[in-house]
Formats: sequence, structure tokens, C-alpha cells
Amino acid sequence: MTLSNFVLNNTIETPAYIYDLPVLKENLTKAKSAADKYNYHIHYAIKANNNNRILDIIHSFGFGADCVSGREIEHAISSGFSSTTIFFAGVGKTDEEIILALNNQIAAFNVESIHELQVIGEWAKSLNKTAKIALRINPDVDAHTHHYITTGLQENKFGIFSHEITDALDIIKNNEFLHFVGLHFHVGSQITDLDVFKNLCLKVNEWNTWFAERGFIPEILNLGGGLGVNYQQPDENSTVNFDDFFAIFNQFLEPLSQQQIHFELGRSLVASCGSLLSKVLYIKNGLSKNFAILDAGMTELLRPALYQAFHSVQVLNSDVSNKAKYDVVGPICESSDCFGKDILLPELQRGNIVAIRTAGAYGEVMSSKYNLRKPLKVYYID
Repeated sequence: MTLSNFVLNNTIETPAYIYDLPVLKENLTKAKSAADKYNYHIHYAIKANNNNRILDIIHSFGFGADCVSGREIEHAISSGFSSTTIFFAGVGKTDEEIILALNNQIAAFNVESIHELQVIGEWAKSLNKTAKIALRINPDVDAHTHHYITTGLQENKFGIFSHEITDALDIIKNNEFLHFVGLHFHVGSQITDLDVFKNLCLKVNEWNTWFAERGFIPEILNLGGGLGVNYQQPDENSTVNFDDFFAIFNQFLEPLSQQQIHFELGRSLVASCGSLLSKVLYIKNGLSKNFAILDAGMTELLRPALYQAFHSVQVLNSDVSNKAKYDVVGPICESSDCFGKDILLPELQRGNIVAIRTAGAYGEVMSSKYNLRKPLKVYYID
């Protein structure tokens, strides 16, 4: 069933998220097939979308979980993910979260600072638990994406500084409760230039050799994620080309014997399956601007306000042939509450239902109660 047919044949209460589960399953099938060619491992980045039905389906494909908080670890486990497939990233792990992860014997901590490594070591010793450690290294690779979602440059807060790597290894050597298992890299999000991943491979090769020469051979090379999706044309190539993505790593990465290659995919798996549905409340026709005011705003989809992200806007229940340009805005008391400017749409009327497309990643999870907004409704196309 198409999105338009679903809306026209059902009573929809807006604002709401709607998830096309067949599209999700197609994305997962293609990603798994492409990764399996090279025996690569995929961990789903739960921060992209933690909806229960989404997680149930992703877990059924045998993927692991990439978590960035203790509650994400708990949510992953309650959704069926084995703790032995959970990796815990994030620059600000609390004591409570570290203890939770140690007690659940997760696959690895992706450690992002010397201080964090010391604290994990102290808790591991105190609890008599082994902490598996993957050191996150900032590879200083430009992701060619928005600066708010670039993570792999020296100016970013992520990863252990390169001049501190030797100190990190000394800490691991001197604490029997710390077990070095891998290296972790991540350069950013919404990356559409595959040359970025080629450059990442070249940096990873250098670091992999550096560690091996010092007697630390990583069991796991975690290359992160960041693969971008097509926000401009949501109905064309809605599934990204996972074959080309993984082929880049197969071509340029030089793993040592028996090393496992891991990836953290989020957006590329779930973005295209989700849309935000909203109703037109009012039209304001100005001398130089027309405004379409929706009942959804930045409290439902923050990405456009946060980093000027583009989302295609589609009218679902209109047979009007005349078109006009609108600034499509929400009801929130912020000037940044805007989904797009000068968007050419069929002439809008009060009550039109619009879909803000490709919102399955970083949409529902980033929604808020600012302005005391009511809880979102969620629908599914099965």
C-alpha cells in the first residue's frame, strides 16, 4: 500500500509518524546481503530510531546494536539483542552506565578519552569484571557533510587524541581487567561521497599497522557508519547502494588475518521507511511570501531547525492542479521552526495532509515536549 492510499483510506490523527515496514525490510535485506559477501558485521545504531517495532524487525535480521547510553543498552537487551553484540559508544559515559555495561558483559566499550579509560578500568577492577576495550581514534578525515554532523576531525570532541594513544596502551597493559579488542572509527553522518570512506580506509590501514607493530593486534576494526540517503527524491532509489558502500572497504581496507570488520549503520537502514504526517492549519498569503502553517513543527522533526536539513514535502490529499510556493512552517514559537522555504506545492487548503518524507532516522527519537506538545501518534504500513 502506498503512503497516499494509506492516508486516504484511514482516519489519521496528526501530527504522526508513519513507518513503511516493507521498505524497512527491503533496506535490511539489501544491507545484509551486501555485507555478507565479505563476512562484514552490522550493528544498528539505535540512536537513529528506537521505535519498538522497528527494533524487533532489525533484531530479526541478526544485526548487533550500537548504543550511546545506558538506557539504549537496556532497550536493546529488552528488544532481544544479545549483550555480546552490543557496543557502547559516547564521550560521556556515566558511572551508572559503565556498571550496567560491565554487568551485562557487552561486546566492547568504544573508549573516547584517557580519563574514560581510567574510570572504566577502576570500575572493572572493583566489580571483578573484564571490560573489553575498543579505542576510538579520531582519523582526521573530512566527511564533506554539515559541520554539526562531522565527527572525524581533530576539532571534534570524539575519539582519543592521537598523541595519547601510547598512554592508553600503557593503561591497558597495567590493568588486568582491561582487555583490548579493537579499534573504532567514525567520521560523520549523511556522507554521500564514497571517496570519504576510501580515505578512511587508508587511515585505518596506517593505524592498524601501528598497533600491530607494538604487539596490539585488534580483533575488531569498527569502521562506523555515516552512509547518506537520498532526501531529495524519496521515491527514487529509496534504498541506498549498500553494494558500492561495502565494496569500497573490500577494495581499500587491508585487514590482518582473522580480523573482524564491523559497521554501525543507522540512517541508511531506517530513514527512507519513515514519514512525518501533518495537517495544514492555516495559509498566510503575503506580498512576497506565502506561509503554510502545519500542526507539526520542530518538536516533531528537529533536523531542519538544527542543521538546515532538507526533507521533501508531499501533499497526500489534493487534486488541485494549480501550484504555488510556500514557506512550510510549524506552530512552535521559534523562527527556526521551518521545514523548507519557497517549496512549490499544489495550492494548499486548510485540512490538507502533507508528508515530510525520509524521516525514519533522527525524527521520532529527537521529538520533544517543548511548548508542552502532545505525544506523537505512530502508524505502520504492514
